[in-house]
Amino acid sequence: MFTSEQELEERLATPSAALVADAARLDGDLVVLGAGGKMGPSLVRLARRALDAAGRGDARVYAVSRWSDEAAAKALRDEGVDVVRHDLGDADLAGLPDAASVVFMVGAKFGTSSAPYQAWAVNAALPAAVARRYRDSVIAAFSTGNVYPLVDVASGGSAEEDPPGPVGEYAMSCLGRERVFEHAAAVYGARVAILRLNYAVDLRYGVLADIASSVAAGEPVDVTTGHVNVVWQGYANEVALRSLLHARAPEPFTLNLTGPETASVRRVAARLAALLGTEARCDGGESGTALLSDASRCHGLFGYPDVPLDTLIAWQAAWLAEGLPLSGKPTKFSVRDGRF
Repeated sequence: MFTSEQELEERLATPSAALVADAARLDGDLVVLGAGGKMGPSLVRLARRALDAAGRGDARVYAVSRWSDEAAAKALRDEGVDVVRHDLGDADLAGLPDAASVVFMVGAKFGTSSAPYQAWAVNAALPAAVARRYRDSVIAAFSTGNVYPLVDVASGGSAEEDPPGPVGEYAMSCLGRERVFEHAAAVYGARVAILRLNYAVDLRYGVLADIASSVAAGEPVDVTTGHVNVVWQGYANEVALRSLLHARAPEPFTLNLTGPETASVRRVAARLAALLGTEARCDGGESGTALLSDASRCHGLFGYPDVPLDTLIAWQAAWLAEGLPLSGKPTKFSVRDGRF
């Protein structure tokens, strides 16, 4: 359990022995693009500590973002991270630092239904510029499970070899991002890993935070999308960094990144309610389909997540009970028409 954001950040930034061993094998410096987002600061801090523990203190970690949150930028500087202020919407990327390894974390989702051009500019056009700028680097690019269609909840989820079926322009633009990086691998020979993530949990945000907030407020939980995949953010960040060693060309290495459970939203709500000393109210009936991914390839390569679902649920309930802060950025995991 956690009693402060500082304790949570410390847990997220503690590298496993496996990550330290892999960090020792990385060449040169690391640049993280989009480091100011929800996952970015914890990934950057984790990378810095893993490299230090691996005896790679000479390797620089560059955290690139507009950095509207000065406190977050300062906290990273205090840990030895090179904070780089750059608006990645600027077409000129020549001023970005060189690095042997790149983690691409930039994405636009919410609000894009009213301005779909924004989704395409950020999710497809920007990756094309990044791929050209870092064609000689190893790139791990975050994508999303939204590139898959909704599937039968009994199917075990979409596998990496399954054909994409994006619903809505956000998901289509994310598939565009993947295609652009595929082009870089095929034409430039850039070594690329594509990480199809859904849904990271860090207690301040995520599917569990969304459900717990509704339960605590006495609001109904929509169970039409009745099943989800979630994964501890610390594990997701570790896999992203370790995937750099699996990046390849001319075809990218593609990986579903999530937890092993197909979690029932109704049961999660009931468990959270019991821990919070209240009752869960659920609306609707479960659909037979949901956005689900089979992450068995990920677990085979990197092991199972070190924090299981039941522990995440207990942590989430305790976080709310302690009155600790939430990001106020819901996942909208129940959306089924692709409009965010």
